[in-house]
Amino acid sequence: MREWQVGLLERSTGRSLESWNAQIRREAPEHERGLRAWLGERGVTGYSQMLLVHERFGYPDFFTKTADELVAEQYADRPALRPIYDALVAVLPEIGEVTIQTRKTYVSLLTPRRTFAVVAPATRTRVDVGLRWADPPDSPRLSAAGSRLGSQVTVKVGLHRLDDLDDEVIGWLRAAYDANL
Repeated sequence: MREWQVGLLERSTGRSLESWNAQIRREAPEHERGLRAWLGERGVTGYSQMLLVHERFGYPDFFTKTADELVAEQYADRPALRPIYDALVAVLPEIGEVTIQTRKTYVSLLTPRRTFAVVAPATRTRVDVGLRWADPPDSPRLSAAGSRLGSQVTVKVGLHRLDDLDDEVIGWLRAAYDANL
């Protein structure tokens, strides 16, 4: 995630992280609210601003953990669900060129263009797979994604057992991937 944010900062501002950090040390306010305002005045917003704030005031614990550590923590109190996640990740090469971005409470799956799915242990008995899909099929297995999975996904399918990750769900993953290329 940090590497992606560094690239975004450099693409959006034309300046390196090191250059921004040096300027912040020289000129920016010493408190977070002031730094955010100072960066906003210079057109640095969103993830790029968050990166520079973290660089100045420290990264949250979850931000410095590896993807494996974050996933292990997501499933620590629900070990029966981890095989579902592992099986889902194992089929991704069949779907296409998927980038996996691990967050504190969920995992985003991205096409080369944008997020097409989100995977999250929703309860102690269910993994939700949210799909970004403008025109999903009518299926009793699909429901509205809700806000927990983020605004980028439109529908979700709940997986309770490893057998729930069947050809139909894999087909939906593939269709959502294709729709977001």
